[in-house]
Amino acid sequence: MEVVRLAHETDFDGWRAAARALRARAVAPADTLWTVDDQASPFAVTSPPEVGGEGALALHSPPAGSFTVPKGFVELAERVILHRSDERFALLYRLLWRLQDQPGLLRIASDPDVALAAGLARDVDKAAHKMKAFVRFCGAYDDQGEAFVAWFEPAHRVVEATAPFFVRRFANTRWSILTPDVCAHWTLAQLTITPGADPADAPRVDQLESHWKARYAAIFDPRRNPPEGAPIPERVRSPLEPEMVAKSEPSRRVVKAAIRNSRDAPWDGVAPTTLDEVAAGVDHCRRCDLWRDATQGVAGEGPRKAKLLFVGEQPGDQEDLAGRPFVGPAGQVFDKALAEAGVPRAETYVTNAVKHFKHELRGKRRIHQTPTSGEVTACRWWLDAERRIIRPRVIVSLGATAALAVFGKATPVGKFRQQALQLSDQAQGVVTYHPSYLLRVPDAEAKAKAYAAFVEDLKFAWKLAA
Repeated sequence: MEVVRLAHETDFDGWRAAARALRARAVAPADTLWTVDDQASPFAVTSPPEVGGEGALALHSPPAGSFTVPKGFVELAERVILHRSDERFALLYRLLWRLQDQPGLLRIASDPDVALAAGLARDVDKAAHKMKAFVRFCGAYDDQGEAFVAWFEPAHRVVEATAPFFVRRFANTRWSILTPDVCAHWTLAQLTITPGADPADAPRVDQLESHWKARYAAIFDPRRNPPEGAPIPERVRSPLEPEMVAKSEPSRRVVKAAIRNSRDAPWDGVAPTTLDEVAAGVDHCRRCDLWRDATQGVAGEGPRKAKLLFVGEQPGDQEDLAGRPFVGPAGQVFDKALAEAGVPRAETYVTNAVKHFKHELRGKRRIHQTPTSGEVTACRWWLDAERRIIRPRVIVSLGATAALAVFGKATPVGKFRQQALQLSDQAQGVVTYHPSYLLRVPDAEAKAKAYAAFVEDLKFAWKLAA
């Protein structure tokens, strides 16, 4: 068995040198093991990778007899190397091994290895696009004056490949992008890459916010506005965001605790005691892989002492972008039904069984995918924390996934509607349809019937909570 030790996780040059050496020596993929030296730094000057078996033969230069591969393979490999999959090095070497006898291999889209590599490359492209779209800079000052800093957690290792985009976009501004993997810094003259940062040390407050507020207040002088005009902050506040449910910025202590408790199961015994801690923990949660492709974690929303708690399935596309539950099309149906049932949403707490948006990309659209039971179980800890803090009288499960999270087992909606089901925390459980189901019913008559039943279920739950 030949063991290849690469210098770091994105060591493409090292992989290429080792793969060329192994292929020239006719070492089969099945006889090769690829590893990464965890102690090595990607910023140090390193020698070529060590390749060897029991004899540990080190190859410091490619041997004679190398062969050419299509340019498309090199471009594909440079992208796949950035993926977090542990299979990527072995996969690329398998493709390299086969290309000598099958020069047109990459054109066979149905080939398992080709399809897998293409999928990994798409994931990397999506992560790079997401970084370009969602990095948000906060203003700060240092001894050199004004600068901007952003914290971002890319799904894959795309920082070095994507940083030149920000250089072109913000060429006249000093900035830093901090990530757990590596950090990128632009000094107006040079782009540098440094080791990763601790998320607890990331900037969370825009130091220039007061400056910009004052500037805009001066531009939009209230004396020039009509007498009935409201102050700017009142104008921009969403009508769905009353003060009682507005999210507050968690303290640095809360964030550090959230990071500490949001990586793996089992937990270390430190449970959230406030909804702010839950929100901070959800945003840093790594208990499953859904966070990688989501914009942010979406915690619940509502008053601390709500009598009625609604549990949906997961955030949708618009909820993922807004960071708030039930604000998309299903949320509009939900709000309409609540109004008809006489249930004030501002007096209820609304959350989801899964806190990150699970989806697949089709073109430019993000298509919803149902969470697995494992993902529901991984996220149930946050729902249990919300239930423990709020202690509602009634918990309404909106759909089958929510019912699985609340009851811990499959609870068919059609069988248990209009029933008060006793829960272990002394709350009453109610099951009903998810609002998105009402949007999918194709027949107009059936849709009207299902909507009426949904409104009746909301009335039943509100009466039960009174």
